[in-house]
Amino acid sequence: MELNFNKLTGDLLPAVIQDNTTGKVLMLGFMNKEAYDKTVESNLVTFYSRTKNRLWTKGEESGNFLNVVSMQADCDQDTLLIKVNPVGPVCHKGTDTCWGEVNKVEDVMFLKHLQDFIDERKRVMPKGSYTTSLFEDGVSRMAQKVGEEAIETVIEAMANNDERLLYEASDLVYHLIVLLAHKGYRIEDIANELKKRHK
Repeated sequence: MELNFNKLTGDLLPAVIQDNTTGKVLMLGFMNKEAYDKTVESNLVTFYSRTKNRLWTKGEESGNFLNVVSMQADCDQDTLLIKVNPVGPVCHKGTDTCWGEVNKVEDVMFLKHLQDFIDERKRVMPKGSYTTSLFEDGVSRMAQKVGEEAIETVIEAMANNDERLLYEASDLVYHLIVLLAHKGYRIEDIANELKKRHK
């Protein structure tokens, strides 16, 4: 990657650190060429500390490392965006981010994780897995399960049994994702369709 370290005093460039899963900006640090090279080599974010005048791997004292997922330069090649999987809180004050924000995956994002899990089941087809058995039984069985779970969801809604409603609705969504995966689609395709309709 071509980078321009010469724009700022001290041959430094800013590095924006972003959580790869949540998209939350975690912190901002500075890198010189040596810090950048060490980050690439170790896959752990390493900065140049302007106060200590030395390289500093984030987490070297706390154990709260920043594991690199990807790095890209901006259009002027003088700023880095580094996506990471953080280990523990990022800020030295003990907060998730240096802006005091909570960094957590929204519950709705679990659907993407579930989709990934189901896609992996489809690829590997491990024996003894209920999901595998659905793929083996084919589209008729999957569609039947979606229908059954939809009816059970309606029954619980009409009975005003909220706990069972959520339970059956969860079964419905799970079986729907399995059916989508079988047909080569993902839950994001439904989100995209709904987004198009929402004008």
